[in-house]
Amino acid sequence: WLEQELETNASPREIADKLTMIGLELENLDDPADRLKEFVVAHVEKAEKHPNADRLQVCQVNNGREIVDVVCGAPNARAGMKGVFAGNGMYIPGTDLTLKKSKIRGVNSNGMLLSEREMGLSDDHEGIVELPDKTPVGIPVAEAMGLNDPVFEIGITPNRGDCLGVRGIARDLAAAGIGKLKSLEIEPQTASFQSPVNVHLDFDEENRYLCPYFVGRYFRGIRNGDSPRWLQEKLYSIGLRPISSLVDITNLLTFAYGRPLHVFDADKLEGHIHVRLSNPDEKILALDGKGYALDDSMIVISDEKMAQGLAGVMGGERSGCTEKTTNVFLEAAYFDPVRTAMTGRKLNLQSDARFRFERGIDPAFQLPGAELASKLILQICGGEASEMVIAGEIPNVSRKYFLRESRIKALGGVDISREEIERILTVLGFQLQNR
Repeated sequence: WLEQELETNASPREIADKLTMIGLELENLDDPADRLKEFVVAHVEKAEKHPNADRLQVCQVNNGREIVDVVCGAPNARAGMKGVFAGNGMYIPGTDLTLKKSKIRGVNSNGMLLSEREMGLSDDHEGIVELPDKTPVGIPVAEAMGLNDPVFEIGITPNRGDCLGVRGIARDLAAAGIGKLKSLEIEPQTASFQSPVNVHLDFDEENRYLCPYFVGRYFRGIRNGDSPRWLQEKLYSIGLRPISSLVDITNLLTFAYGRPLHVFDADKLEGHIHVRLSNPDEKILALDGKGYALDDSMIVISDEKMAQGLAGVMGGERSGCTEKTTNVFLEAAYFDPVRTAMTGRKLNLQSDARFRFERGIDPAFQLPGAELASKLILQICGGEASEMVIAGEIPNVSRKYFLRESRIKALGGVDISREEIERILTVLGFQLQNR
């Protein structure tokens, strides 16, 4: 993933050392392929009720070499699915146990179908891992799930919101001399119609800063099925579980570019989009399945009838996308970091979007981010895209700094040539004047 943004021949250890040197603290360098090397993709041929236990099933599992009986209690275990198989004698990292042949309520069990927690990927243990139907049986799970690359776990300090995406980290590494940052190609997508949904920023002059800029786009005739294998592998590699094409695309943009997005099921919206302050007695059912009581300080994304999302924090359940969704409205907006943090704290609601918005996202990346998402939606989900819907304008957060070579030496205690100073600043995105 990093190499898609950074042209480099550096080894993982060299990259790790450089990350720490430039202030991006490396918390762990993990090679999941080594930890998961014995696990393979398996197909559940049959799943029958256990004769002596109501909540267990006896599964006939094809692991690519043989068919074995596995007793499984996972609620999602069923005939026809593909999952992750561990045989007897294999070490299970998530439970720190080694499997042994055993009898479970009188039935022999020769191995195990694993959950993400048992694989050491996450804390999710509500069911066993489900792999796409087209995944070949018997291949290493690390290959099937895209977990055969080293993973850098980095502790990002609150002032480095620009590094909450792979490209931001690649930019810092390029500035530090580890390779060259690849150019980011933004291809405007062809629009077929005018959006039936418009956006209104309902703020007075005093509160316009709360959402100064909003980019949206309507898509019709899409299919929200499973995302392609390459996208699922990317998400698995950072500990995220693939959900659906639309959700996976927005997660990809969040972690690749630090650009949180949201997608509404357009058929569930009443009229146009309004970004406004919530009403004192307003409530919303969020995507986490919980209801929240709002106050008049919180920014909401609303249709003509009710709040449909907590701006910068989480979308609403009522306009959430499902596998039946065919028409959607994409949101790429800029929300005030302080108000986003305040809303999240008051509601005790954390999300990947809030984590980025409250640290500050690039205010000029709304339109490029929407174009990148549009390309993926059209490629993966099909359908047609509308013209872009744009409300407000990009906030001007640019600043000027006067920098002297002598000051750099005084602060850093190192001698750096003028040419190297200019190179570093240029790679970091600064525009140099009066050199």
